Amino acid sequence: MKQSFHMNKLLITLLGIAGSLLLQAQKISFEGKQFEVKNVTASVTELEGSKVLKVERDLKALPFDTARLGQTVDEPTYARLLNLDFENGTIEVKVFSRLQDPSPFRSAQGFIGVAFRISEKDSAYESFYLRPKVGRSDNQYYRNHTVQYYAYPGYKFDKLRKEAEGMYETAAPVDINEWITMRIEVQGEKAALFINDARYATMVVDKMKGNSTHGFIALWVDIGTIGYFKDLSITKK
Repeated sequence: MKQSFHMNKLLITLLGIAGSLLLQAQKISFEGKQFEVKNVTASVTELEGSKVLKVERDLKALPFDTARLGQTVDEPTYARLLNLDFENGTIEVKVFSRLQDPSPFRSAQGFIGVAFRISEKDSAYESFYLRPKVGRSDNQYYRNHTVQYYAYPGYKFDKLRKEAEGMYETAAPVDINEWITMRIEVQGEKAALFINDARYATMVVDKMKGNSTHGFIALWVDIGTIGYFKDLSITKK
């Protein structure tokens, strides 16, 4: 009986240690900032001579189903920046996407971007992301889907495309396997995305669809993408 008690106590201790290690593994430091991993894997590595944060969607944490595309993409799959509450201001970051090989999704387009005004429990947020693979396509229809705005959970790409085609997607001359600067300016209900050194916004959303008015910022990827991020800067207003 006494031995059984000690064994149970040891098991509880080991489970506690394992739980602590798991929690630690879900956080990562990069560029002097702390990030929390949400449905992705993340690591600090080197790319083209620079320290970068590598992020990939974790299909074990959040499975993907081609038969239920709308329900299993545009989800909270990101490295979430801790200790910052963002409402209005400017977010700027350099992004670089590669396609996984083999890819779990035949139509992967290098989905990479930024989520912002994320609620405490990741239940709501706004986002801009890119599909760089089609940015220089010879097909204009594909080009027009290079940039995407969406609001989680109620306004993903498929719903927005169905209800207001062309309003929340646009073209941008970008590609996979190259660095792209994303700058997002947010003020009240309005948000604008600038690509690289563009003087004028690539996309303007006059009235965002989400119901979260402030919150976290995150570095976002989706299915089939190996995403790299660096030089994240945030200016709050």
